[in-house]
Amino acid sequence: MKKIKIIRTATVPISLDILLKGQLQFLSETYEVIAVSGENEHLKNVEVREGVRTKAIEMQRNISPLKDLMSLYKLFVFFRKEKPQIVHSITPKAGLLSMIAAYFAGVPVRIHTFTGLLFPTRTGIMQKILILMDKIVCKFATTIYPEGQGVKEDLQKYEITKKPLKIILNGNVNGVDIEYFNPETVSEEAKSTLRQELGILPNDFVFVFIGRLVTDKGINEAISAFKRFKSDGIKFLLVGTYEETDPLLETTLAEISSNKNIIIVGFQQDVRPYFCISDALVFPSYREGFPNVVLQAGAMDLPSIVTDINGSREIILEGKNGTILPVKNEDSLFMAMKKMYEDQIYREELKKNSRQMIISRYEQNKVWQAIQAEYDLLIKAGKNV
Repeated sequence: MKKIKIIRTATVPISLDILLKGQLQFLSETYEVIAVSGENEHLKNVEVREGVRTKAIEMQRNISPLKDLMSLYKLFVFFRKEKPQIVHSITPKAGLLSMIAAYFAGVPVRIHTFTGLLFPTRTGIMQKILILMDKIVCKFATTIYPEGQGVKEDLQKYEITKKPLKIILNGNVNGVDIEYFNPETVSEEAKSTLRQELGILPNDFVFVFIGRLVTDKGINEAISAFKRFKSDGIKFLLVGTYEETDPLLETTLAEISSNKNIIIVGFQQDVRPYFCISDALVFPSYREGFPNVVLQAGAMDLPSIVTDINGSREIILEGKNGTILPVKNEDSLFMAMKKMYEDQIYREELKKNSRQMIISRYEQNKVWQAIQAEYDLLIKAGKNV
């Protein structure tokens, strides 16, 4: 029996490779799955690891009218040729182009998942443009999934669409692989070796941040808060790379360079060992859709200090598996870090709950099964324009 065909699209292939890792392979057991994005090693990774067919169609992340029109035309031609039952997009530009192209190509089920929204943090003409783009996405989509409750509320608040908005399970696009993100997968020997390499003593207290080292992630406030600690027994481990498009303040860069208790290790393919030698995650981001690093930290037994933003406030429950702070508030961040360091009973209580709370709400296979169930319902309903 011929399998129903589903096309998944993303603006850049790293989204398919990292954000949806394992999901396409799972879905390909039931459907014929094709992954569409720009061509690079990440798209090749998807083809090999997930065992699905891929199609390289470049899409620009920034507004680029001529290139966007070319991408739109190529998507339209490809959808007309393949005749999928479903086109499902993630990321903003892929959503805009894929939903329009799929509509005109006659694809009956057109799904877009909204992850992090850009317009709530923008102002003026740029905000108006971004709102218009998201309204167009919703106009041409038949089904819309916000990644979490915060995203759903923003879509409703700004009146992006009047169509029904459904969150799959408890949110997040892919869930957490709880077998992979398990503290038991990292040996004591590996942890001891890593500590020695980084100059971290056995009794040192370690805060960790994992992600892009940019202003938008709250790194300026995090470094300013951390430099108030005077003890050499407290370390701040930064796992990630700088980006020129959202640079840190010069004072922040100088502090990172000069402070011997701040350890920067760059991008790491496997972040589990760094979680395992740490005591708490610090994630003071300005905006997120549904941050995977907070999910992963919890699965690795770490309590989290996060800001009151979409996603983070859904994963973290105050006083249960972490604490939630105002955005861009250095004083609150320092006090939260200080309490996490000084109050061992408080910290151990948060740690005790962290992994189980992730398993109960975001276990990966449950998320995949829920997505498949949604596809089956939409296909059965023969949802059309």
